[in-house]
Amino acid sequence: MDRATRKSAIQLAYASSIGIAMVMMVFGGLFFGLYLDRKLDTGNTFTFVFLVIGLVAGFRNIYVLIRKNFTDERDVITCVKSEPHRKRPSPKKT
Repeated sequence: MDRATRKSAIQLAYASSIGIAMVMMVFGGLFFGLYLDRKLDTGNTFTFVFLVIGLVAGFRNIYVLIRKNFTDERDVITCVKSEPHRKRPSPKKT
């Protein structure tokens, strides 16, 4: 496997783990909040608080994964814009 294919496969694996990370954080916070509410008999207070914490943690994980693993996208965009077929002349008016 060449280097570019290997890098693409690794990025695909990280991208597929983003959804799992989000779901785990949200449901982890939800279930922990439900557990504390039942244990301490506080209504839905901890459920709401830990659900929000789980959402924030999930989006933070997505942000960190994207920043860490998809840093070279600007090079690809620059390369695509500099391709010859992108510099077509404007259509002539009839």
